Amino acid sequence: MSPINLAIVGVGKIVRDQHLPSIAKNDDFKLVATASRHGTVEGINSYTTIEAMLDAEPSIDAVSLCMPPQYRYEAAYKALVAGKHVFLEKPPGATLSEVADLEALAAKQGASLFASWHSRYAPAVEAAKAFLASTTIKSVHVIWKEDVRHWHPNQDWIWQAGGLGVFDPGINALSIVTHILPRPIFITEAVLEFPENRDAPIASDIRFRDADGLPVHAEFDWRQTGKQSWDIVAETAAGQMVLAEGGAKLSIDGTLTFAEPEQEYPSLYRRFAEIIKAGTSDVDLAPLRHVADAFMLGRRKFVDAFHD
Repeated sequence: MSPINLAIVGVGKIVRDQHLPSIAKNDDFKLVATASRHGTVEGINSYTTIEAMLDAEPSIDAVSLCMPPQYRYEAAYKALVAGKHVFLEKPPGATLSEVADLEALAAKQGASLFASWHSRYAPAVEAAKAFLASTTIKSVHVIWKEDVRHWHPNQDWIWQAGGLGVFDPGINALSIVTHILPRPIFITEAVLEFPENRDAPIASDIRFRDADGLPVHAEFDWRQTGKQSWDIVAETAAGQMVLAEGGAKLSIDGTLTFAEPEQEYPSLYRRFAEIIKAGTSDVDLAPLRHVADAFMLGRRKFVDAFHD
C-alpha cells in the first residue's frame, strides 16, 4: 500500500518536537506539505493558508491540524469537505458542538476523524487500567501541576476564551482518568481560579463521583515551580496505585511495576493510520465534556493578575 500523503497545518513547537519525528519514523505516512503563517519544514512545500495548500496539493490524503483550538474547526471543515482525513491535536476543538459537527461531516464524507489524546498513549496507562479493573477502587486523587512560564511561554492564545487555560494540560489528566476508570464519572463541584487580567483559569479544584459514589478529586495548577507534578493516585483494596510522570510509570504500594520509554506521538500516528485503513473515526469527547462541565458548574474565584 502506498504511503498516506500527509499535510500539517500549524507548524509550531509541538509539531517540531513530536509530530515531525513521529511521522519520519512511520512508513504509513509521507509528509508532502505544510500550511502555517510563520513556520515551515525544510524540503517540504509550504503555504501560508490551508486553502492555498489544498488547492495546490490535490494528492494530499490526510491533514494534521496543530493550530490553537479556537481556529481548528474552520480548517477541519475545509479539509473534510475536500475529502481529507483529519487528525485533531488535543483538545479537538474549542467547543463540544463544533467537534460533533465535524464527526457528522466526516461520516458523510467517508473520511476518518481522529480526536487525539496523546496522554492516553503514555506507556503505563494500559497497565494502570488493567490493575484498576482487577480490584475495588476506594478513591482517586489527580495532581496535575506545572509551570506555565516554562511550558507555554508567550502563548497568549491559551489565556483567551476557548484556549482552556489550565485545562490545556489538565485535559491530559482527564483523558487518562476517563480511560482507566471502569465507570464514567461526573463533576459534583468545582472552583476555577481566574487571574484578573485573563479570560481562562490558572487553577482549578474539581470533585467528581461515579454512579457508585466513588470520590475523585482533581487539582490542576499552572503556578507550580520546581518539580512538576503529573500524578494519579488511587487507593484500592489491592494497595495504593500511583500512575506518575504523566502516565510513564506505575507503582503499587511503592514498588515500581511498569516503566517504559515515552512513545505517545508515534502511537497516535499508528492509530491514525489504523483508522484510515479501517475507514472509521475515533472521536471520544469525554475529556472535553468534563472541561465544559467544569465551566458550567464551577464557581469562579478571581486571583491576582498573572504576567509571563
